[in-house]
Amino acid sequence: MPLKADIDRHDTDILILGTGGAGLFAALHAQQNAPEGTRITVAVKGLVGKCGCTRMVQGGYNVALGKGDSVERHFMDTVVGGKWLPNQDMAWKLCKLAVERVRELENEIGCFFDREPDGSLHHKAFAGQTADRTVHKGDLTGIEIINRLMEQVLSRPIERLEEHRAIGLVPTRDGSALAGVLFIDMRTGRFRFVRAKTVMMGTGGGPTMYKYHTPSGDKTMDGLAMALRLGLPLRDMEMVQFHPTGLLAGDHTRMTGTVLEEGLRGAGGELLNAHGHRFMFDYDQRGERATRDVVSRGIYSEMRKNNNPEQVGVYISMKHLGPDNVRKKFTGMVKRCADCGFDLAGGLVEVVPTAHYFMGGVVVDPDTRAGIEGLYVAGEDAGGAHGSNRLGGNGVANSTVFGGVAGETMAADIRTMGSLRDPDEDVLAAEIERARRPFARKPGNVHEIRKQLQEMMWDDVGVIRTEHGLKRGLQRLGDIHGALLDTGVDASNLAFNLTWHDWLNVASLTEISEVITKAALSRENSRGAHFREDFPDSGDMDTSYFTVARKNGDTVSVERENVRFTIVRPGETILPEDEPETLVAQA
Repeated sequence: MPLKADIDRHDTDILILGTGGAGLFAALHAQQNAPEGTRITVAVKGLVGKCGCTRMVQGGYNVALGKGDSVERHFMDTVVGGKWLPNQDMAWKLCKLAVERVRELENEIGCFFDREPDGSLHHKAFAGQTADRTVHKGDLTGIEIINRLMEQVLSRPIERLEEHRAIGLVPTRDGSALAGVLFIDMRTGRFRFVRAKTVMMGTGGGPTMYKYHTPSGDKTMDGLAMALRLGLPLRDMEMVQFHPTGLLAGDHTRMTGTVLEEGLRGAGGELLNAHGHRFMFDYDQRGERATRDVVSRGIYSEMRKNNNPEQVGVYISMKHLGPDNVRKKFTGMVKRCADCGFDLAGGLVEVVPTAHYFMGGVVVDPDTRAGIEGLYVAGEDAGGAHGSNRLGGNGVANSTVFGGVAGETMAADIRTMGSLRDPDEDVLAAEIERARRPFARKPGNVHEIRKQLQEMMWDDVGVIRTEHGLKRGLQRLGDIHGALLDTGVDASNLAFNLTWHDWLNVASLTEISEVITKAALSRENSRGAHFREDFPDSGDMDTSYFTVARKNGDTVSVERENVRFTIVRPGETILPEDEPETLVAQA
């Protein structure tokens, strides 16, 4: 298939997609460990250090450094919190290396985390954990981490391709390895193909196909969509985490859906329904400190009971903790609410479950290698570490831990690799034609199609699911996808053509929405973030399975694979017999 568009070509050795915690750590560790003269390139949809989800992290970073805490306890909380679905080797690596990574962040990267009067790290209480282990920088931890990482990367000989949107993973002609990545240079609208010996995908998740969501609108599952089209297996795709407390500020502001961090509930914040009743103890004995999936379902259930058109969500109340104390401990949260006209310290703030994190992702091994030579996946693009539910504070730990692992693994693997690989030019041409498809159609309203997708996913594939709703969602999704394909984009100027990129965003979201829906339909039990109202039982833990989705042609299929309990089995623990069940006071 001949190329029908001009294309720039570029070569590097190590190519990293994304500059969140995973991408920047991968770049640093690759640069430290690769042979002298290795070319390292980072590519990002926006600007280095100024976009992505890591920067938006508020709560903090889970690490077992507190008094009495241990890697073993952190691991058990992660596996139990993930309802026995995590890849246990990945979960262990996450918990063990988090200790090293936090010390690296402080002593080498230059981060400053909050400390106790004696100089030790301060640890927040986060839900679903048996120890206070979340280290932080106030409630703006992600900004501190990303700013320091950005400074380190910018000071090193690492090439940057900013405002470059990755649109296709291109294999060799025989399909045995990855040859490189196709981009759109957003500044010019030209296509650029970058060959690389190793590629790390850390584009982040971003479940923005839901009506209420926390990530910025440019986070649209592009990485998982590219992996799906390449034929790679994706696991746990039904597992979409809803953060219980997303700010409900109205349709007129993009602040709606942004997270009010978990530390608010950990510190004693109360959730009140339309009648002022503190309802979470009606659903779980841990109340507001139950895991995110439980609290989200509790809120959603209260929303369904409410028939007051003036109130959509529920309220979070902090005033009983003392307004001055709240303002001091949660300065960022108080300011965020005040910017939207709400008094978090002394009043009530309306909240709603908001699509926040994606536990599913590409199947990888604990060293981040994916199912094709030359591809590595870390951060939210990778599945396995969290199982069916992610503990708050484990997300940024996951990104930085496995980003560093990917950098080291690529630096080691590249020593045995020969020359750069040539791409399958047919696949390259097909990806270009796919991206140019809207140019052949009459321009239409892409925003309205995205809004329809968000409404459908919230209604039919949201916090609580049923067979009827999921099947209806698939039908509606087919109509939405068809409408997108019939909607065109003005191609008279491709430089920063944001409508074109909106079209590509919705294309990625519809691809992954189909996988989420089909995986949810295939799991006929309720586990972690996935709740089927028609199958409320969690299933037998000893025979736990995870879903694996693949795409062959235009067809997405979902199969099951048994969880391998490589370290501990359900009902057992690796903690010593004399260890207390919890270290949290009044947990």
